[in-house]
Amino acid sequence: DYYTLLGIPRTADAGTVKRAYHAFLLRSHPDRQHSASPASASASNSPSPAPAGAGSVDIGRAKEAYRVLSTPALRTQYDAELVRERKAAGPRPANVISLEEFEEDGSGEVLVWTHPCRCGGTYRVSEADLETGRHLVGCGSCSEVVWVGFEVVEDE
Repeated sequence: DYYTLLGIPRTADAGTVKRAYHAFLLRSHPDRQHSASPASASASNSPSPAPAGAGSVDIGRAKEAYRVLSTPALRTQYDAELVRERKAAGPRPANVISLEEFEEDGSGEVLVWTHPCRCGGTYRVSEADLETGRHLVGCGSCSEVVWVGFEVVEDE
């Protein structure tokens, strides 16, 4: 992401973006790169390779990052896209819990397994969840999500 590329927080103002961009360009400039010793460089008569991250692709990305982050309308669009991407990735499980650690609750028509959440609520996974391969299960009382580990076994 552009913020990481320039090494700035998401709350950086325009001046900070500009200073970070200039610092990136200075670090990436071929004349500023530290390479092999002068003796070994003259012995081989070939230019030393640029360090990783100093290539033209990164300079192009830095230019684009500066253009986007220094233009308020483009930055707003970019930030919104970052939020959309994070939401599309789905919830991140807090833990992995084996189905064997859940308690079976067969009191109803549908078989359900439950496990206590640290908030005092309960994670519930049903037989239908297991059959469809649903592993991410949310707590009924808070926003915590866990990954329920199990294997689907086919009837023979």
